[in-house]
Amino acid sequence: VQLQACGGGLVQAGDSLRLSCATSGRLFRQYAVGWFRQAPGKEREFVAAMSRRGDYRRYADFVKGRFTISRNNAKNVVYLQMNSLKPEDTAVYFCAATNAEDIHRTHSVEGEYALWGQGTQVTVSS
Repeated sequence: VQLQACGGGLVQAGDSLRLSCATSGRLFRQYAVGWFRQAPGKEREFVAAMSRRGDYRRYADFVKGRFTISRNNAKNVVYLQMNSLKPEDTAVYFCAATNAEDIHRTHSVEGEYALWGQGTQVTVSS
């Protein structure tokens, strides 16, 4: 499975963006997925995760109520809908996937993910 993230851009505070992560491979439904981000000068941090089945989601506290992770297994795509964006959301956003035996488990630790996309830049101006 390979990952390709896109959808980033330059927006103003309060605007919305939807990131997409397209995957290759026929076994996408066997993977739990997640989004991470890395701001300049900071370490990469967890943003959101979704279980393999798609029935469980987990979010970092700083995005709860603003961001939504979703997946379309038929299209092999993971989304991150970002609303009410803030300047502090400025970062490179990465999608990630891990082959998961537990269909309900979400993964919030970077080291749990074996596959990573190349990242897409999101810049939010004030």
